[in-house]
Amino acid sequence: MSAVTGWVKTCSPLSQRAVVRLACSAATVLVSIILLGSATLSQSDSGLPGVPAADLARRVITNELKFQDDHTNWMYRLEKEQFGKKQVEEIIETREGSLSRLLSINGQPLTAKQQVEEDQRVQELMTSRSAKRKLQRSLVAETLQGRRLFKMLPEAFVFNYAGVDGNLVKLSFRPNPNFHPPSLEARVFHDMQGEMWVDCKQERLAAFNGRLTQEVKFGLGLLGHLDKGGHFEVTQAEVVSGHWDMTTMSLAMTGKALLFKSIAVEKTEKRRDFQQVSDDLTLTQAADILNAHVVVADNR
Repeated sequence: MSAVTGWVKTCSPLSQRAVVRLACSAATVLVSIILLGSATLSQSDSGLPGVPAADLARRVITNELKFQDDHTNWMYRLEKEQFGKKQVEEIIETREGSLSRLLSINGQPLTAKQQVEEDQRVQELMTSRSAKRKLQRSLVAETLQGRRLFKMLPEAFVFNYAGVDGNLVKLSFRPNPNFHPPSLEARVFHDMQGEMWVDCKQERLAAFNGRLTQEVKFGLGLLGHLDKGGHFEVTQAEVVSGHWDMTTMSLAMTGKALLFKSIAVEKTEKRRDFQQVSDDLTLTQAADILNAHVVVADNR
């Protein structure tokens, strides 16, 4: 039984939300796990390295995977916008997963009521073993899936040089017709073309963007599809000496779920104010740090 047929049989009552999760999982996991590049720069056509584009891409990907094994933890400010709603969160990474605390909505600090709700959410996570296990399982699953997708890059795409600017080289990529995606997430991933900027001096990814080259169908189109042209883009910077991290991300995709319901996913994220925290930090300790940074609005 084929993977698509099996998936159709087990997911026939699929909801719109589930289709959206599947539709965007490849791009979202890639964005959240790879921690890609920085800066949109002008191009020139000189100074290309004397190695095949595919070899350069493979070397950089190998290097990125090596840096993913760096388990240092960081605290940062996250600004995100989705469906016209803007939120600012403070996030701390720990050995047990990342803990977030909401600071503002649409430019306004939380009301007293909203602050109580945040207190309850964080407290539940601190006291619930099942919530902690779910957080850890989610972290492990996303990391493994992201690494699998990332490792596919050299085989899934055909790379060509497209320009250079100082230490940054631009590589264009398109789907490799000889590659057969092993999963639905890999299909979404493989049906993209785009560009990535490479810092040749440090052999790090400096930017990555992709867009769907054709419509992607789920369950032969019966369960839904993603429209051609959906895209994502991520950028990264060396936020402190020796540490690269994602600084911006955007994702936009449209389509249909279960033939009738529209899919519209559009969101942006920005990360800033990075500070390193202890590698042994626990969720409880992270909560204490976040609580000390809370700004409480007057009860309106």
